[in-house]
Amino acid sequence: MKIRKANLQAETFSVYIHENKKEEQTLIAIPFIKWSTVILYEEDNTSLTKRLEDEFQSALDSEEATHLSLKIVQWVREM
Repeated sequence: MKIRKANLQAETFSVYIHENKKEEQTLIAIPFIKWSTVILYEEDNTSLTKRLEDEFQSALDSEEATHLSLKIVQWVREM
């Protein structure tokens, strides 16, 4: 498991990333906003970014949701 720091305008919080190579998926959890999801290896970057951005809209403002979505996609793809 990797722990990354997400630095947004108002807050800094931990993002937990666990890669399951056997099942070809990655678990992402952000306890600060009570959110988690599973990302499949075959999910493309554009749809993934849009999905994450939509999920973050309730907890973050639009700019922060976009920024965090892009960061998470980058972190997941570099693993």
